[in-house]
Amino acid sequence: MKVMNLKDCDLKSCIRAAQREKKIVITRNGKPLVVVVGVKGMDLEQVELGYSDKFWKMIAERRKQKTYTREELERMLNEPSQ
Repeated sequence: MKVMNLKDCDLKSCIRAAQREKKIVITRNGKPLVVVVGVKGMDLEQVELGYSDKFWKMIAERRKQKTYTREELERMLNEPSQ
């Protein structure tokens, strides 16, 4: 992560730095003001999901669920319905 002072940076230099460093913190009077994140190589969907609270909440809920082996799933799918 790189820190840049607002007075010392322009948009072009921030973008270049974010592509190299991945995260740039821009400060004003020594205090964080904004974070610029490089997303080169990602598509729009990856960017949107990466910053979606709803998506990450769903992922966290799914990770708490019981997992099954392939054999268990096949057995459950082939059992006759009651």
